[in-house]
Amino acid sequence: MSIPGQAAADALVARLGVPVDPELLVLALTHRSFAYENGGLPTNERLEFLGDSVLGVIVTDRLYRDHPDLPEGDLAKMRAATVSQKALSEVAREIDLGPCILLGKGETSTGGADKDSILCDSFEAVLGAIYITHGIETAREVVERLVGPHLVAAARSGVALDWKTSLQEATASRSMGVPVYTCVGEGPDHARTFTATVTVDGTAYGTGVGSAKKHAEQAAAAEAYEAITGSDGSEPTVS
Repeated sequence: MSIPGQAAADALVARLGVPVDPELLVLALTHRSFAYENGGLPTNERLEFLGDSVLGVIVTDRLYRDHPDLPEGDLAKMRAATVSQKALSEVAREIDLGPCILLGKGETSTGGADKDSILCDSFEAVLGAIYITHGIETAREVVERLVGPHLVAAARSGVALDWKTSLQEATASRSMGVPVYTCVGEGPDHARTFTATVTVDGTAYGTGVGSAKKHAEQAAAAEAYEAITGSDGSEPTVS
């Protein structure tokens, strides 16, 4: 199977800076919606699982070496900010990954090629393909080049946010209670979407959507953190 828009795929490989096994690249770009509509083809989800782990190891190693004086909690926040759905979808847009992803008709019609969740998952799958093709050191070079700027941004930001942890710290400092998350999954297995809502002391402060529960909860926590702290650090406001 070849990739529709082969020229776009070739340009993607050029932006990645390393060749990728062609069959693995196709697999990395095969979203479950496309696989479902084409007779149950293999999807990119196993490569995504692998790429997520590879990315986590590389980012953790970089943070550990670059910040010898930071405690584990701060390193965890910086890692979460760097490998978040939002950050990785931005990286995917920078390399113009969206047009290369194989999507079903439904996802294509609803702008799936520019959805944060799909871009994030597909980028991780591509990293998985690079790892299998070349090994950890080449994968590290690609991650350093593409994701490195986000590591720097996380280090420089005041709150290098793991949104769930930061929300919990914000509510604790205001004696508001512990954030409680509820998450509902909707849609068929090949196009599952999760919606999370976070409440504090019975009041809903944030809602988030993602292709995985963890992404939805992080998005909800981000919205709640902004509502509770305010952009100027003011007391919570609820819409």
